[in-house]
Amino acid sequence: MFTIRVMTLDDYAAVIALITRTPGVSLRDADSREATARYLARNPGMSFVAHIDGVICGCIMSGHDGRRGYLQHLVVVADCRRQGIGKQLVERCLSELEMHAIHKCHVDVFKTNESAARYWQSQGWQFRSDIDRYSFTRSENENI
Repeated sequence: MFTIRVMTLDDYAAVIALITRTPGVSLRDADSREATARYLARNPGMSFVAHIDGVICGCIMSGHDGRRGYLQHLVVVADCRRQGIGKQLVERCLSELEMHAIHKCHVDVFKTNESAARYWQSQGWQFRSDIDRYSFTRSENENI
């Protein structure tokens, strides 16, 4: 049986290791320990980890800009999938966002990550064909 709790910075190494082992999920310099500390402080109580017997088996990060919510890095260990862990992690984020009057949420999925696309669609999330995302980097480092 799994348990879900709020993610803390103490979980950083285990979460990064989990993400690194997961195909289709990308890490950038913006996922550094320092940047993650800022993200968790800016969005307190909105990111979660799932664990079984104290070992992290899933994670998700979420936050908002005051109008819309954003989910990042939903990852569940392959051997632990299909137990409702991902669904419960997402629900915890959406419930927390709703308590802040955030009723619409977005998630970015790489076009090549077909399993993630299938997952989100199976959970009732709508693919948006009407928008494209543009990014601007104010740094020499394109990996932020």
